[in-house]
Amino acid sequence: MTDAHPLDLPEGDLFGPDNLPYGLFTTAETPERHRIGVRYGAHVLDAGAVAAALGSEHTALLQAPALNPLMAAGRPVWDAVRAELRGWFTDRAHAAVVTPHLWSLSAVTLHLPFAVADYVDFYASEHHATNVGRIFRPDGDALTPNWKHLPIGYHGRAGTVVVSGTPVVRPQGQRKPRDETVPAFGPSRRLDIEAEVGFVVGTPTQLGTSVPLSAFRDHVFGVTLLNDWSARDIQAWEYVPLGPFLGKSFATSVSPWITPLPALDAARTAPPARDVPLLPYLDDAGEAEPGGLDLRLTVTLNGHTVAEPPFSAMYWTAAQQLAHMTVNGASLRTGDLYASGTVSGPEPGQRGSLLELTWGGSEPLELPDGKRAFLEDGDEVVLSAWAPGPGGTRIGMGEVRGTVSHSA
Repeated sequence: MTDAHPLDLPEGDLFGPDNLPYGLFTTAETPERHRIGVRYGAHVLDAGAVAAALGSEHTALLQAPALNPLMAAGRPVWDAVRAELRGWFTDRAHAAVVTPHLWSLSAVTLHLPFAVADYVDFYASEHHATNVGRIFRPDGDALTPNWKHLPIGYHGRAGTVVVSGTPVVRPQGQRKPRDETVPAFGPSRRLDIEAEVGFVVGTPTQLGTSVPLSAFRDHVFGVTLLNDWSARDIQAWEYVPLGPFLGKSFATSVSPWITPLPALDAARTAPPARDVPLLPYLDDAGEAEPGGLDLRLTVTLNGHTVAEPPFSAMYWTAAQQLAHMTVNGASLRTGDLYASGTVSGPEPGQRGSLLELTWGGSEPLELPDGKRAFLEDGDEVVLSAWAPGPGGTRIGMGEVRGTVSHSA
């Protein structure tokens, strides 16, 4: 079940004691039993089993069949559990108890780690929004008049959030090319990706209340990578006047690993300079810690790197998005997921969607296995990322993998 000395990690391992992301797994022996796991190197720890063996006061939370009870427990409990986990991995007095409950990643099946309550997707990259504006409105303003005043977003479909590795069926819907007079129905011909970062809400709020910037850490449990698959032709025809619908709702892939917020403390960075004054509830100039995160994303298509988007370039921060999402009194629920929107940087090789990378399909990518304007059946897209950790280490984010299959 375990390799020799699994607690001794290779130098530079992205999943060491400064990381410890949470997931959910089953084994071939007990496929019906979902267990909370904590990744350590190339292994996953059965956290509930170790908690029970060591008499942890958090055993019930760690033996739950999903992360939601732990997520609902709040920041003091999250911090206490994280401190326990670090001790289990780093104090060799616990090795005899911990080691038998480590499973090789190759021997387990990973699942969606939490029940998704609501899903909201934002549009927080100025570079992405500007590129999209130039593609679709070449003779108009790249950014809409409201873009620098508030984080723009839309409500997605929680029921189609799927874990990494789930096949993505090419969606069908109405399409209307510009040179046609009436729409046609069929599979999307402009299937795309959006490389994003997702934020997972733990502590809920009451309806009619809002979350200030300063309370971000009290409500956000952790961070995950996210691919918001997009049918650009379906989206283009349907989105006026109410925005994305069927072009987005067919699948959103997330990593099986939720990185705890404190694991990214060393990656905190100032967001880009804002050139438009912000209303007080969004003004983060006086906040105690910078709201940006230095996450380095990589996008591969069929094994070939096509983009390396920098999350540090995002104009709107996750704290601002949470504040805006709740400023009208909308309540938070444990398991709410909100995403950053496509991560794109200022350079061509930093664009987080094929729409931008191929400039609306007019400049296809030249790949060893052929040209790509948009995704073809059988294409596999993988998102991965790392962040600076303490003492020069790196924190791995856990990949998001998806393969396109043809419509039924």
